[in-house]
Amino acid sequence: MGYRVLFAEDEPALRNVTANYLRKQGLTVDAVCDGEEAECAILGNRYDVVILDIMMPKKDGLTVCRFLRERYDVPVIFLTALDQEETIVESYEIGADEYITKPFSNVILLAKINALINRYRGLVVKDGITRVDELTIEPARRRVLVHERTVTLAPKEYDLLLLLVEHRNHILSRAQILDLVWGADFEGYERTVDNHIKKLRAALGDAGAHIATALKAGYYWKE
Repeated sequence: MGYRVLFAEDEPALRNVTANYLRKQGLTVDAVCDGEEAECAILGNRYDVVILDIMMPKKDGLTVCRFLRERYDVPVIFLTALDQEETIVESYEIGADEYITKPFSNVILLAKINALINRYRGLVVKDGITRVDELTIEPARRRVLVHERTVTLAPKEYDLLLLLVEHRNHILSRAQILDLVWGADFEGYERTVDNHIKKLRAALGDAGAHIATALKAGYYWKE
C-alpha cells in the first residue's frame, strides 16, 4: 500500500495498538502524543491521511485540523470519545472527512483510510475494481484493461502499475519503488526500476503516457 499516516493520540496504549495494526497492513505511521507534535510533523512531512484525537494536550485536534487545512488538502479523520452533536458538526465545518467515536474497529478504520485516499486521488473503486483514466484494474484476477482491452503484464509490472496508480500525482523515488515493489531485502540496482517502467509503458500503449519521469527524482502517474 505504501501510504504515510500521521496518527495523533494522547492515550499510549491506544496509540501503540492502532499504529502497530496499521503498520502491519503496510502503512507508514508517524505516531505523536499531542497537538504541538502533530503540527511539527505536518510541517516536516507530506501525509496521505491525518488521524486526530480531539482532546489532546497542548493543542486539541480541532486546532490542529484548522492548522492543517490552511496548508494542505489531505484527508482528515477524527477519532474521539466525544459524541456531542455540536462537536461533530464543528469537526465537519472545519474540514474533517470522517468522524469516528471510540471504541472503534481497526478494520473499519483501515477501510475508511483506503476509501478516503482513493477519493482524494480521483480513483473510482467499486466491487473491488479500480478505474482511473483509461485503466481498469481487477485486483482479484490481477488483470488490467486499457480502453476495455486486456493487456498482459509481468507480475512486477502489475505491482509497479498498482503502486503508481495508488500514489497518483505523487513522485516516488527509485529507492521507494524498489522498497515497495521488490522489498527491503532486494539487493539489485535502481536501474531495475527504469527497465520495468520502460516495459510497463510499452505494454500499456497510449495509456503509458500517464507514467511521467521526474528528472533525478523518480516516477509518478499523472492525469
